[in-house]
Amino acid sequence: MQRLTAQSLTLGYDKRVISRDLSLEIPDHSFTVVVGPNACGKSTLLRALSRMLRPEQGRVLLDGSAIHTMPAKKVAKTLGLLPQSSTAPDGITVADLVARGRYPHQGLLRQWSPEDERIVGESMAATRIGELAERYVDELSGGQRQRVWIAMALAQQTPLLLLDEPTTYLDIQHQIDVLDLCAELHETQGRTLVAVLHDLNHAARYATHLIAMRGGSVVAQGPPAEVVTAPLVEKVFGLRCQVIEDPETGTPLVVPAGRRRRAEAAREAERAAPAPLPK
Repeated sequence: MQRLTAQSLTLGYDKRVISRDLSLEIPDHSFTVVVGPNACGKSTLLRALSRMLRPEQGRVLLDGSAIHTMPAKKVAKTLGLLPQSSTAPDGITVADLVARGRYPHQGLLRQWSPEDERIVGESMAATRIGELAERYVDELSGGQRQRVWIAMALAQQTPLLLLDEPTTYLDIQHQIDVLDLCAELHETQGRTLVAVLHDLNHAARYATHLIAMRGGSVVAQGPPAEVVTAPLVEKVFGLRCQVIEDPETGTPLVVPAGRRRRAEAAREAERAAPAPLPK
């Protein structure tokens, strides 16, 4: 039994359905990345997996139990979430915000401890924000704030960690730093990570398991070498491309077709389309 699974989910907001009859399993100890075009249901799926969104139908199972029936603190000790956009309380310092990741581990019989202090320090060091510890979060740049939220999620020390676009606001160097950190957590600590990424080449380079979505449905899933092919990229993203071997990692590398080739392909598709029926 996988620790995190989705069974026949219908997901949506108000009366607008995003996904219907959506089922999948997150492989244990994997670095799973969800990709797909904008508005295809990636973040909606992550919200459902993390208990932030209740399915209209179906259920999400965490360790065999329906996640919405479990006590919130029990879920928080097992599953951490870095949402797409987070708002810090006014006047909170970086160190205090990161420390909030330790709250699920505290209670009447267990208050703040040297172990908590150590884990908070290690989480800030891992995300390179130690020098920002006494700064107010609302003074920071977007990239700095993103690293603070990642540190808080790390401090929670859950075996399952869900990240919704964790490289948002980051320049290319910090994008790679964050993804390297995720890979290290997966490889050295055995954590199961699930991330939504927009950059298909980053996804192919770092994921051990890839889920491609379009129109609220899973189109393909499996190892990146099997999923990232030119036909699939065109089917999912509508992009003509070549897929070659990344010279650094040997993983798939998507090279978009040039502007002229894409324009020519669009004209050919238009000519091949059946003529409209007469009224």
